[in-house]
Order: sequence, then C-alpha cells, then structure tokens
Amino acid sequence: MRLTAWVHGDVQGVGFRWATRVRALELGLVGYARNYADGRVLVTAEGPGEAVESLRAWLRSAGTPGTVTTVVDSLSEARGGYSGFDRR
Repeated sequence: MRLTAWVHGDVQGVGFRWATRVRALELGLVGYARNYADGRVLVTAEGPGEAVESLRAWLRSAGTPGTVTTVVDSLSEARGGYSGFDRR
C-alpha cells in the first residue's frame, strides 16, 4: 500500500521529517518526507497496509513534533522503487 500525505501546520524546523523517518522505519516502511516552500511536508510511504495505516494515524496524533493542523492524504497501490526512508 502507498500513503501520500500533505501535512500542514508548524511542521518545518521542528524535527518533523526526522521523527517521521524514525516512525516509518520502525514500521518497516519505505519512502520519504520532503519540505515544501509553502510550509507543508509531503510524506510518501509504502509497505504493508497495517503499517501504512499506523503511520497515517501517527501523522494526525499529538505525538508528532510541531503542530499538525491538517493532513490531506490518499491511499493507493505501492509503486516500488524505494529502498529506505529519506528526509529530502
């Protein structure tokens, strides 16, 4: 399964991408988290459905660094091509 999530809020400069990487690796996911100039972070993660759903829930939880105000996400079939989880 593939998760594509646009995370809005105070999520840059607070360790959000690093924490997302750590959580994704704990769940056995591959993909990346990338900052965008407008302040959002794009998270793309692939792996087993249960693990993807766990990361999806974590992105909305109080356990993330910074302040998440909105998560706009979608699920689709995995496309492959990742070998780890990067902070781009």
